[in-house]
Amino acid sequence: MTNIEFNPALVGINVVTTYLPSHSQPEEDRYTFAYTITISNASDVPVQLLSRHWVITDADSDVEEVRGDGVVGEQPVIGPGDSFRYTSGATLATPVGCMEGTYFMVVREPMEVNPRDLPTFEVPIPAFTLHTPTALN
Repeated sequence: MTNIEFNPALVGINVVTTYLPSHSQPEEDRYTFAYTITISNASDVPVQLLSRHWVITDADSDVEEVRGDGVVGEQPVIGPGDSFRYTSGATLATPVGCMEGTYFMVVREPMEVNPRDLPTFEVPIPAFTLHTPTALN
């Protein structure tokens, strides 16, 4: 086990959301959204995203929790000063909802050490809104 001190605040999260009308069926209470997340590493060591936990809440207060390894099939290593961007999606039963969660990450130094033997940390994903263009007017 290494003794690297790491400040999780050095990992930044930026989210941009888009409503996808072509993938939605409002008459069947299906509203589909894409979200693009950029994860940036402002530290001086590489970090790796190992897993995620999402809490997705619609306007009826129905909650879905999603846990899984990595994001979009990857467990990216993000070098010092670098970023990783991916796009994924969510479908809600209401035209408005929100998502928030946590990324579980590891300081990836030294690289030859198994990630299970390196310091891990959590990065909160601040809540963001999913909404159709007219839902919040």
